[in-house]
Amino acid sequence: MTEMLLAFTTFASAEDAARVVRTLVEERLIACGNLLPGARSLYRWKDGVADQAEVVVLMKTRKQDWTALMSRLHELHPYETPELIAVRIAAGAPKYMAWLDAALEPEPE
Repeated sequence: MTEMLLAFTTFASAEDAARVVRTLVEERLIACGNLLPGARSLYRWKDGVADQAEVVVLMKTRKQDWTALMSRLHELHPYETPELIAVRIAAGAPKYMAWLDAALEPEPE
């Protein structure tokens, strides 16, 4: 079975998150993205500590697509330094994992 990743990123607005996630799904770099509004992020940025409302996005992709996803997300994301981290999906429902793999296959010509 193809090795799958669960990738995380954040956005300042749901509109930006939806725009970027839709593009990544359309380009088949992710099978799906879940937008989780209502996060509050506190983090060190430049000369201080930022405290900002954000939308967390969970994205499912194949390990083999990680480099392309990272490159494309950085092109599309409005942040100067967007968060993008991933963890390996160790197990999943077989039907769901097969769907993920199929959703990431290139469109037939």
